[in-house]
Amino acid sequence: MNVLALEPWYGGSHKNFLDGLVEHSRHTFRTVTMPGRFWRWRMEGGGVTLARKVREAVDDGFTPDVVFASDMVNLPAVLSLTRSSIGDVPVVMYFHENQLTYPLPPDRERERAYGITNYLSALAADRVVFNSHFHFEEFIEALPLLLRDFPDFTNLGTVRDIRDKSTVLHLGIDLAAHDAYRSERRLRRSRPTEAPVVLWNQRWEYDKNPKGFFRIMNRLDDAGHSFRLLLAGKHFHEQPDEFEEAFERYAERILHYGYAEDFAEYSRLLHRADVVVSTAVHEFFGVAVMEAIYCGCHPLLPNGLSYPELIPETHHTPLLHAPVLYDDEQHLFDILSRVLEHEDRPLPPETLRKIPQRLDWSRHVEAYDALLEEAADRRGVPA
Repeated sequence: MNVLALEPWYGGSHKNFLDGLVEHSRHTFRTVTMPGRFWRWRMEGGGVTLARKVREAVDDGFTPDVVFASDMVNLPAVLSLTRSSIGDVPVVMYFHENQLTYPLPPDRERERAYGITNYLSALAADRVVFNSHFHFEEFIEALPLLLRDFPDFTNLGTVRDIRDKSTVLHLGIDLAAHDAYRSERRLRRSRPTEAPVVLWNQRWEYDKNPKGFFRIMNRLDDAGHSFRLLLAGKHFHEQPDEFEEAFERYAERILHYGYAEDFAEYSRLLHRADVVVSTAVHEFFGVAVMEAIYCGCHPLLPNGLSYPELIPETHHTPLLHAPVLYDDEQHLFDILSRVLEHEDRPLPPETLRKIPQRLDWSRHVEAYDALLEEAADRRGVPA
């Protein structure tokens, strides 16, 4: 079966996801992409460029049985400019994030036009897929608020239409690629007297709440707890002041500071850490945390957002080891204090690896292939 994949933001997690799907799927993919920059322009005008590339793909002899588009695609624009080439091909729309509920800095107002593009694209697609139940419910709850903001013809019934054709399919991740660096974990365990290593490996942006993370670490430091830090993750032109302040305070205890330039370096960092902490105020999924867990980091995560659905219920309220989910900042401080003092026993690496293992592409791709086949099946396309 031929799959035409549209990705106007071919960078970061979007690129990793699409590359993994293409590599592991049993179907034949033709990718139509644009560089991962200028996200507003990608949603405003990217559809014209994507449509041109789609027509070129068809002219080259690629006949799609199904289209797989990401959330940054202006789907109505692409379809209106390509229907003469691709016909009535079924379309699956995959939402990594959305512009109705994506968190904004306190000083920025939401630009409604991008949320409308997401809404119209979901309406135009045959199937809509979200990367977490949290994301799905948040999007569906936000749609009526968007539509009621208009004076008439609000079409509120379309919210039900979108809900009815939506499903949830967690992201696939190339977790097995980390296996080559497991020796770093074994080396770390051979030095039990060293201070525990706490990892931050998320984006250095406001929605991940670095202020809350460093507030906790400063409290722990003031209380006399010993720890070291790995501060990884991507940051953009302006990084939160908290990282610079942390560099000054913890310089001798920071084992890494900044973006890991290649996968090998990144994986080695994950395997060196003991605990990964998220203080995010918003999380559509959480790839970075899942990778860290697979590499043997005990997670301490908010008891909300997408995290409870990614962590098995057997680990929601553990009794014999450190908890995984925390309720508030004080709860996180208490748990981390006990972990740093070795009063609570983190989960063993072998147990941690099993938590996200089902998301590895070698296992998870079957669900994506089945989804694409189901979408194409309405035209009677053979798998």
